[in-house]
Amino acid sequence: MSGADARATPGPLTLLARWARSARPRRAALRDDVVAGLTGAISSVPDGMACGLLAGVSPVHGLYANTVGPVGGGLTSSTTLMRVTTTSAAALAAGSALAGVPDDRRSDAMIWLALLAGAFMIAAGALRLGRYVRFVSQSVMLGFLTGVAVTIVLGQLGKLTGTSPQGDLALTKGWQVVAHPGTWSWPSVAAGVGALVLLILLGRTRLSPFAALIALVVPTVVVIVTGAAVARVHDTADIPAGLPLPGIPALSALSPDVVVGALTVTIVVLVQGAGVAEAAPNPDGSSSRTNTDFGAQGTANVLSGPFGGMAIGASVSSTALNVASGARTRWAAIFSGLWALLILVGLSGLVGKVAMPTLAAVLIYAAVSSLRPRQVRTMIHAGSTPAIALVVTFVATLLLPVAAAVGVGVVVSLLLQLNREAVDLRVVRLVPHTDGSGPVERPAPRTLHDHDVVVLDVYGSLFYAGARTLQRQLPDPAGAADAAVVLRLRGRTTLGATFFLVIAQYSDTLDAGGNRLYLSGLSPEVLHVWESRVLAEHLANVRLYPATDVVLGSTHAAWLDARARRVGRPAPPPSS
Repeated sequence: MSGADARATPGPLTLLARWARSARPRRAALRDDVVAGLTGAISSVPDGMACGLLAGVSPVHGLYANTVGPVGGGLTSSTTLMRVTTTSAAALAAGSALAGVPDDRRSDAMIWLALLAGAFMIAAGALRLGRYVRFVSQSVMLGFLTGVAVTIVLGQLGKLTGTSPQGDLALTKGWQVVAHPGTWSWPSVAAGVGALVLLILLGRTRLSPFAALIALVVPTVVVIVTGAAVARVHDTADIPAGLPLPGIPALSALSPDVVVGALTVTIVVLVQGAGVAEAAPNPDGSSSRTNTDFGAQGTANVLSGPFGGMAIGASVSSTALNVASGARTRWAAIFSGLWALLILVGLSGLVGKVAMPTLAAVLIYAAVSSLRPRQVRTMIHAGSTPAIALVVTFVATLLLPVAAAVGVGVVVSLLLQLNREAVDLRVVRLVPHTDGSGPVERPAPRTLHDHDVVVLDVYGSLFYAGARTLQRQLPDPAGAADAAVVLRLRGRTTLGATFFLVIAQYSDTLDAGGNRLYLSGLSPEVLHVWESRVLAEHLANVRLYPATDVVLGSTHAAWLDARARRVGRPAPPPSS
C-alpha cells in the first residue's frame, strides 16, 4: 500500500481538482509523449494478438483492448506512467475460465468477463481494499508468476509446431508435443523458430521495442512468398476493419464460470498492478494511490468490454517500455491507445495474414523473459516458509485451473501471515536498571514465585495464533501466592476475541492462587471494548490502566499498585 493510502482520504472536489491538473496536457512534454505512445502502440500489436491467442479467443480481442484500455487507464490512474494493456497472466486466467465455453459463445463470454472484472476492480478501489494486497506474500506471487510462465511455454508448443495436442493441462499438452516430433509441421516450426531467433537477436539492440513486430512480419512474409502450409490468424476468425461499435453481448453468454473467471482475473490484475507503482514512480514526485489505480484498471476494463476487448491490467513490461521511450506524463499511455486505433484501422487487412507460430513465439519469448531465477533461488534459501509457499503455488499453477491456483495462493498467503504473527511474537520482562536510567529488557520468566511482581512487554501480533503463542509464553502461576503480572499493551488499538479468551483464562488461573493480572497502556478503543457489559462480567478480576502521554506512565502506576498490594516487603520502585 502506498503512503498516500495511509493518510486521510481527500474530498471529492480535491480529488477532481488534482486529477484535472494532472490530466491537462503539457506542451513541453507533448512531443515526448507522442513518440513514447507510438512506440507503445507498435509493441502492443503483437502483444495484444498473442494475448488474445493465449486466452483462447480471436487475436483481434487483444487489439481492441489495446486501443481503448490505455486511454481509460491513462486518464484515471494515479501512477501517471502506468500502461493498462493486455498481460499474459490476465489472458491465461481468462482463458482458463472460458475453457469450457463453446467456441461460438466464447467471444461474448470474454466481453462479459472484462465487464465484470472491471466492475470488481472499481468496487475494490471504492472499498479501499488496496491494503490487503500486501497479504499476498512475495514468495506466493513469485511461485504463481513462475508457474504462469512455464504454463504459457508448454501451452504454446502445439501452435509453434503446428500440432493439436489434447488434454486439459498445459503440462500434458507440452509433453505430447515433445514426445511426438513426428507429428510436427516443419514449415510451422521454421516460422516459429525464426521468430524466436529474431526476438533474441533484436532484443539486445536499439530495435528492441520493435522486435516483436519484426518477429511477426519477417517470418510471415517468408511464409506468404513460399506458399508454405502454415496456419494464419484469419484461419481462427475474421478480422474486421477498425474498431466495432460499442455493445453488450447477450445474457446467455454470462455463466458462473465467467463470474469466477472475472474474480480470478481481478485478483491477478490487482496484485500485479500493485507492483507497477513501485517500478514507475511519478516524475513529479507525487505518491501513487493503490485504490485509485484499482479503479483505473477497472475503468479500462469497463471501456474495453463493450468495444470487443478482452480483460486487461497494468503491465509491468509495457510500463517499463513507456518509461524507457521517454514518456513524461499520463498522455503517453493515452496516445498509445490512439495510435493503436489508427494502426488497427489502417492495417486490419494485414493482421489476418500473420502466421500463428510467430504469435506463439512471441508468447514463449515473453514468458521465458519473465522468469526470475535469481529471485527464485533467493526465496528458496530464505527459509522453509517462503520456499514451501513458492513451491506449493508453482505446482498448483501447473496442475490446477488458474482460478484454483489463485485460491491456493491466497490461502497459502493467509496461512503464512498467521504463522508469521505467531512465530514473530516475543514476550520480555521489564526490570529497573541498576543506575536508575530506566527499565531494561530481560527474558520473561517461565514461572511465578510468591510475592513476584513481573512487568511484561509484548512484541508482535496478538490476533489468532499470536494470542495462543502469548498464552504459552506467560509465566506459569502454579504454586505461586500473592504475585502479580503487569502486561503492557501500549500502541494496540484492536485486540481479537482469542486474546480476550486467553486473558480471561490466565486471569482466572492467577486469581485461584491469590494472584492478580494488570493490563497497562490501554488505548481508548481497547478500553471501550473491554468495558462492555459482557466482557466486564468475564474479566472482573483484571485491573485496567489507560495509556497516558508519559511513556511507561500507566505501567509504572500498575507496578506501584501491585507492589502496594503485596504481603511481602516492597522493593524500591523503578524509575518511570
